[in-house]
Amino acid sequence: MDASTYAVEAEVEANHWWFVARRQLFADLIARQRLSADARVLDIGTSTGTNLRLLRELGFSNRLGLDLRAEAIGWCAERGWGKVEKGAVCNLPFGDAEFDLVLATDIIEHVDDDLRAITEIRRVLAPGGTAIISVPAFQSLWGLQDEVAHHKRRYLKGELLDLIGRGGLACRESFYINYLLFIPIWAARQIIRVLNIEMASENQVNTPMLNRILTWIFTLDIATAKIIHPPFGVSIVAVTTRVTGPSP
Repeated sequence: MDASTYAVEAEVEANHWWFVARRQLFADLIARQRLSADARVLDIGTSTGTNLRLLRELGFSNRLGLDLRAEAIGWCAERGWGKVEKGAVCNLPFGDAEFDLVLATDIIEHVDDDLRAITEIRRVLAPGGTAIISVPAFQSLWGLQDEVAHHKRRYLKGELLDLIGRGGLACRESFYINYLLFIPIWAARQIIRVLNIEMASENQVNTPMLNRILTWIFTLDIATAKIIHPPFGVSIVAVTTRVTGPSP
């Protein structure tokens, strides 16, 4: 991401509607795995530490972050979220089968070789372990946030599931999220594009009242998405496990 985008994210992630409800979703998915407090957990692409914040709140003592950017590592260190090492998802600096849980949330869309990223996640995941992966969805939603975050692509769910399978992971569960706000977000991005509005991040488009409303909507969204499996959404979430056998 751009340095200015890191600054905005670090400022808003504690209370911004998207980060708050998203952490609730991941907390629920992680709780279902019934991991011990000393489980080995890796968060790939820590950014400013929203997942590390969650893992600390959930009581995981053996948590580790990874990010390629010094800015991200600095933000996490400043907030005391835990240890963050420097490295890339396509060349993880860890041995085979080191982690019981891997979070790769909104990271594989940043790299040219997303298949390599999946195979690396599979490699460091212990047998029986879980990898939770999320990506942005629908190329038609491409907008300012994709540009400032340096995304390479957005996905359809079928594309993501195919990629996961080719990378040696088995998908236990997958669904679109943020489906209730799909049309408003699409419309807002068209307006930003047409009017050529400049800002460091779409996360700046917020007010306290709007934040409360959107938090309620997105909380309802993630509570229902796992049940009704909507055919569209702004993001895709997949809960995966390592396929036994040799690496792809």
